[in-house]
Amino acid sequence: MHKSYFIETFGCQMNVADSELVAGLLEKEGFSATEKIEQADAVFVNTCAIREHAEEKVHSQLGRYYKLKQEKPSMIIGVLGCMAQHLQDDILESRPYVDLVLGPDSYRRLPGLIRSRMESSNSKVDTQLSRFEVYDGMFPSRNEGINAWISIMRGCDKFCTFCIVPFTRGRERSRSVDSIVSEARNAAEQGFPEITLLGQNVNSFSNDGDNFAALLEAVARVDGIRRIRYTSPHPQDMTEDVLNVMATYDNICNYVHLPLQAGSNRILKRMNRTYSREHFLKLADTIRNTLPNVGISTDIIVGFPGETDSEFNKTMEVMNAIKFDSAFTFKYSSRPGTKAAEFTDHVPAEVMQDRLEKIMALQKQHTFERNLEQVGKVEQVLVEKPSKRSSEKWAGRTDANKWVIFNCGNAKIKDMVPVEIIEARGISLHGKLLKAKAAA
Repeated sequence: MHKSYFIETFGCQMNVADSELVAGLLEKEGFSATEKIEQADAVFVNTCAIREHAEEKVHSQLGRYYKLKQEKPSMIIGVLGCMAQHLQDDILESRPYVDLVLGPDSYRRLPGLIRSRMESSNSKVDTQLSRFEVYDGMFPSRNEGINAWISIMRGCDKFCTFCIVPFTRGRERSRSVDSIVSEARNAAEQGFPEITLLGQNVNSFSNDGDNFAALLEAVARVDGIRRIRYTSPHPQDMTEDVLNVMATYDNICNYVHLPLQAGSNRILKRMNRTYSREHFLKLADTIRNTLPNVGISTDIIVGFPGETDSEFNKTMEVMNAIKFDSAFTFKYSSRPGTKAAEFTDHVPAEVMQDRLEKIMALQKQHTFERNLEQVGKVEQVLVEKPSKRSSEKWAGRTDANKWVIFNCGNAKIKDMVPVEIIEARGISLHGKLLKAKAAA
């Protein structure tokens, strides 16, 4: 019998990659994707446990699924990913209509568990973490697009005190270079012009004597891949070898996402980030000296327990010293099970909000200043999608990860085209296509 599935994904790029992996498993089992959730025979939500808000959204969606199941009792509802790992007992107790609960290391068992669930009314649960599962030999089902996410490793050994990931995704383990290169080659053959290598700490990659620099070089040599990105590296493990490989290969994007989190050494130590502000500032200088015109983005958390006004100001000092091209900014979110959740000196919500608004305003200023430096330059831009504001303009990114809006001309999506940057406006660049179409 023909069966259809629907997957809703919350959280990080790793979850997006995992959803594509699950889709590949389901399609191999004879399921086909549907965009109409009410028609699906199996509905899955791939969850995130990093912040409380993400969990709240998942609970809201599960309530919606319950209403669908009341209309269609045969519908299978599954909860996948980090929240399934972290809150399995709560899900089973408060959401008895959920049929399957699978952690991030259990996806190989999904087809068998679906068959088993069809034969009995009992919920099926598998949230066992693995020291070995990297899903080698399994290929994702990707929708047509620009970028292919490729997971190169799973888990995390850093144990930052604010982060639940080591408990929901387990310890670090890496795929083989050959399997990653094979998936990259497959993505290129499918027509993806860009790939992004994924891991909680990509530069902790280690397999059979190969480190991340060796992997990056091997992927860069794959025919047909025009752009390579990776996320996220950990500042403690960032090496000059990686930067040198980036400088050597034109198809590795001139962009580094470098999470700062905080600018105070005491707060960094409390976070167990394992580097100092001095180390971070020196590393940012090394990156900019090795990779001219590089784009550097970051993550910043405000309101970590015990953060004083002066320590918050140290974060702004680091921002002013480096002037990141962009930043992902967050208020601290306490996660049960983490060491930081045990601290008692929590920062009031209104103080966190005030600090967040300050760093967002400062980052907006820095982004504009960095973008102004691009005016008058010619950048190679990968055409990714129509502009939201005009059907006569394209939107695409430079290799430094800056969005550019420009006239369509004869360019098509997936073309790499030369664009003269004529204006910096807000957080975007605006440009002019220099010739009708560059060679694809």
